[in-house]
Amino acid sequence: MAKYLAQIIVMGTQVVGKAFARAVRQEFAASQQAAQNASKGRHGTRKAAADTVSGMTLQEAKQVLNVADINDQEKLLKNYNHLFEVNDKSKGGSIYLQSKVFRAKERIDMELVNQHKPKNEQSRNSDL
Repeated sequence: MAKYLAQIIVMGTQVVGKAFARAVRQEFAASQQAAQNASKGRHGTRKAAADTVSGMTLQEAKQVLNVADINDQEKLLKNYNHLFEVNDKSKGGSIYLQSKVFRAKERIDMELVNQHKPKNEQSRNSDL
């Protein structure tokens, strides 16, 4: 009996160890990807900074709010307001999900600002 218990403990430890190692490798790969994105010039730096501030990528934000085009403000606001209200704690919703919805909207807003910055910088440079 003790032999089987020891085998189960060893096997369980191996499974947890492998899962932990896989998670570390994935996190390392994500860090390298973020560093590559940040090194792709001014726009890449802004994008990496926005990902860091909001805690999510633009793709994840689009998935949370169920929008394909971030420039479709009507659909974006409609989905945001609906999801934010549905997840209101006073209505039995989840604060965690509500915060994800808020962060998704915040990340998309940052992206929209970043898209307009290069245009503003170009127009200022051409004025000089």
